[in-house]
Amino acid sequence: MHLVLPDASVLPISAELSFDAADPYTVRIVFTGTHSTSTWLIGRELLAHGLLADTGSPAGTGDVRIWRDEDPSYLLAGPAEPFVRFVDATVALVPFGQESDQMEDEISRLIVTLLDA
Repeated sequence: MHLVLPDASVLPISAELSFDAADPYTVRIVFTGTHSTSTWLIGRELLAHGLLADTGSPAGTGDVRIWRDEDPSYLLAGPAEPFVRFVDATVALVPFGQESDQMEDEISRLIVTLLDA
């Protein structure tokens, strides 16, 4: 990936994506540059929608918006294919629409904890 700075200079960075089926709505991305590391948590659905979106209609409405584009002048830019493979691998673990099934035990434990407090 590349980080595009305000002065239009470009720095190479790496991005390591991870997914935990116990937290199926979230994707963790660790960005590592020459001098720093930053971790972002974003919605898995946002990432998936962004792979299908374009500049005219990006996925997301907040600080993080995702779309496919060939223009390298955006803050973070990288090839789509590794992200496509990653999303496909997460869907193999937890299909979209079945996330809440994965969290049922966790939610039950939270309710018990709250009621016992």
